[in-house]
Amino acid sequence: MRYNKAFIPTLREVPSEAQAISHQLMLRAGLVRQLSAGVYSFLPLGWRAMQKVMHIVRQEMDAIGGQEFYFPALNPIEIWHQTGRVESMGEVLFHIKNREGLVLAPTHEEVVAFHARQHVKSYKDLPQIWYQIQIKFRNEPRPRFGVLRGRQFTMKDSYSLDDSWEGLDSSYEKHNYAYQRIFSRCGLHFFVVGASSGAMGGSASQEFMVESPAGEDTCAVCASCNYAANIEVARSATEPTARLPESQYLERFPTPGVHTINDLVYGHGIPEERCAKALLYIVDRGPVLILLRGNDELNEAKLQAALGTISVRPAAPEELRAYTGATAGSIGPIGLPVSLPVIADERLRDANELVSGANADGYHYRHIDLMRDCRIDMYADLRTVQEHEPCPQCRSPLRIVRAIEVGHIFKLGTKYSEALGATFLDEHGQERPIVMGSYGIGIERIVAAFIEQNHDERGICWIPSIAPLQVHLIALGLEQSKAVHDAAEQLYQELWTNGVETLYDDRSETAGVKFNDADLIGLPLQLIVSPRNVESGVVEIKERRSGKRHHVASAEVVPVVQRLLKYLSQEPQSVIFP
Repeated sequence: MRYNKAFIPTLREVPSEAQAISHQLMLRAGLVRQLSAGVYSFLPLGWRAMQKVMHIVRQEMDAIGGQEFYFPALNPIEIWHQTGRVESMGEVLFHIKNREGLVLAPTHEEVVAFHARQHVKSYKDLPQIWYQIQIKFRNEPRPRFGVLRGRQFTMKDSYSLDDSWEGLDSSYEKHNYAYQRIFSRCGLHFFVVGASSGAMGGSASQEFMVESPAGEDTCAVCASCNYAANIEVARSATEPTARLPESQYLERFPTPGVHTINDLVYGHGIPEERCAKALLYIVDRGPVLILLRGNDELNEAKLQAALGTISVRPAAPEELRAYTGATAGSIGPIGLPVSLPVIADERLRDANELVSGANADGYHYRHIDLMRDCRIDMYADLRTVQEHEPCPQCRSPLRIVRAIEVGHIFKLGTKYSEALGATFLDEHGQERPIVMGSYGIGIERIVAAFIEQNHDERGICWIPSIAPLQVHLIALGLEQSKAVHDAAEQLYQELWTNGVETLYDDRSETAGVKFNDADLIGLPLQLIVSPRNVESGVVEIKERRSGKRHHVASAEVVPVVQRLLKYLSQEPQSVIFP
């Protein structure tokens, strides 16, 4: 590729709209340009990097027996109604307004089950692994951080079809292995966390995460034993509230001006661990009262999982008054004007000598005994884990980190096959639903996550496996020296002839401009042809990441470049948490 004829619109200044490092560098290095909020065009260098990632993905998916499909992005809404996901996806699902009955697919479980219903008839047709690399659409309310959260994006999504749960376990592990291979080959330092299945449903899921300040996921990780989990499901070994030997008589007492747990702690001398914070939430089946200890924060994903509901939200002020007779800060499990289900966090199980609101503004109850004074319908892990809490496995302090989700694998089970009638006949002639798994990788996210982890103050630091090109050939003094021109042209031809993908900077620009652009774009190797080098019969080779320089005889450049690229292609030791 000749720079003089290529479209590589680099930028000197950091774009004001770009906050994430990957977004800044993808714009500055001429990889992408924004068309509208959450919608990006990939320019030639960016698209070459995307193709490199897709090539790796295809190789590893084919290696586990995957067969590549290409499903339509336009879906009939009926199949989404059958699985209930029109409701669960909500506003994220794009509807086609001038063609009623069509949606733009954010994923393809329904389509896979639809085709499986048509053609999979017997257990002899199973197992199957179907995959595609295709554009997806999600109506993100706040697209941000460039391609990390867009409304249109490229996903590798695959689906396993099995005749048993044991078969699903095998398909799931194949994908787990393939994903670790993919992310390692793409140069990512990643970790794997247990996660919530969310609107996808299913019995289990894992996310593949890259730690980054630009990440929109929060994870709890332990460096001592490699425990890691998405904050939506993370646990810690925090101590439960101890049950005291005696429970005093229940007492209602005035608490004017008390609206928070801290008001009780500092204004009335009540230990935080003896405070039971009450929250009112509206779920599918109506209102529920939640009890948490002290200043613990409710984890809505855990609440949703515990109740098996599609939606959860905090009650509005008017709902709070209608169901409890009080405002926030004065509600509790005793004296409710209407009967409500009460769900308490595990940390409060069977606790006594608690303080909570009296469902009257300015009043609380103390000496509450959850076994004596109120009905708890369910105990569940509802709280959000906090920094430095003890790890549930080894009790070392947990770290809470931001992370980019680059892949997610799900054990779906029979949710979609049952909804769409995708069944098979087993060896006994009995009709059974196909057992499914779903597995996704964000292609743009791999590119962006790599840049988040592999850059310096000058620009991107690519590795050969996913770099747009492998070598940046820089010719200095082209217009003044025919010898430089001839040497650079010969080297350019030799590199491509030997399979080395090369960007040749043949522009009439200063050395400073060429070097700055080379570092910004960040190809693994830079080859410098200058009048001094030509006179000495050498070519200077610079390793972009380390800055290490080699002066190589002109006749040896190609084999040295090939050896260096092989060395730089060695897979990094990724951090992989079980």
